[in-house]
Amino acid sequence: MLKTRVPGDLVEIREKVYAGERLSFEDGCKLFESNDVVEIGRLANHVREKLHGDKAYFSHKYRLYPTNICVYRCRFCAFRVSKGDERGYEWPAEKTLHELEKVDLTGVAEFHIVGGIHPDWDFDVYLDIVRELHRVYPDIHIKAWTAVEIDHFTHQTGKSAEWVLGTMREAGLGSLPGGGAEIFDWEIRRTICRTKCTGERWLEVHEAAHNLGMKTNSTMLYGHVETPESKVDHMLRLRDLQDRTGGFRTFIPLAFHPDNTRLKHLPRSTGAEDLKHIAISRLLLDNFPHVMAYWVTETPEVAQVALSFGADDLDGTIMIDEEIINAAGGKHVEGAMTKSRFAQMIREARRTPLERDTEFNVVREY
Repeated sequence: MLKTRVPGDLVEIREKVYAGERLSFEDGCKLFESNDVVEIGRLANHVREKLHGDKAYFSHKYRLYPTNICVYRCRFCAFRVSKGDERGYEWPAEKTLHELEKVDLTGVAEFHIVGGIHPDWDFDVYLDIVRELHRVYPDIHIKAWTAVEIDHFTHQTGKSAEWVLGTMREAGLGSLPGGGAEIFDWEIRRTICRTKCTGERWLEVHEAAHNLGMKTNSTMLYGHVETPESKVDHMLRLRDLQDRTGGFRTFIPLAFHPDNTRLKHLPRSTGAEDLKHIAISRLLLDNFPHVMAYWVTETPEVAQVALSFGADDLDGTIMIDEEIINAAGGKHVEGAMTKSRFAQMIREARRTPLERDTEFNVVREY
């Protein structure tokens, strides 16, 4: 590998990667400007294998979307509807528990809960969902509410993010998902989701969670109107916070699906672009233990290849249709993604399949 010819614009970056040196903002921009996806992937795979060898993780989880009714009108979202829309639904705690009675949750390690910001639901509705799930299913980790939702709860209650997070944790909340980050840069953010909390506020909420001892995930939405500079800035802000707290568990690059959104005129990212974003994430985020190839947005096939482009995790099973991406045209995520299929995908990629829990403790090796 060391003798492979490298394009001139990547020589210095390659030397840094093999020396274990931190890449700069300028390095990140060079990586996005480069068309040599194979070499970028090769460098990312070097870092990935130093950290994880041939291990590749997945989890057995159940996704819950308590409501699709939302006060926000993000231009990239095809999931949300307004109150009164016939497509709207509401699953407060009692309804959620009733629906879960129909589901076989054997072996499920995690409830992953996100959804809309309902105009009529107060903080207690969201709190009750966590409390009741924890009461009935005490052994299943609850990963719920993005930083956007936590910020909304602070406005509802007049309390701090620390108070909201502490109250949720007492009710059974285990950790936060990484959604709502989108792109931190305000010039981009105000174009795609101007009514949401700022990128700075997103980071503040996650820092508050870390300071309480909670682990969190992080994301970045790409493939819309962002720039290479805004993506590098986004990742380096995450890296800076991770330097201070060490509280991020994983980073998840999310490919934007434009169908049925107000940005439907934009093209879908290609598989090569998806792999490039995963690889650059692994190279820039040197203090993140895990980088996920989220098969839901990238397709299972691209995610499988991504295991050689820096990713070590494929997220987890979906026991129901994935509603948010399906709403934007992601038809490859209809139906279940089973543990056996994950194990087969990973073995075909010449990696060792490891079923994990939320904290990356190994549940089973396949």
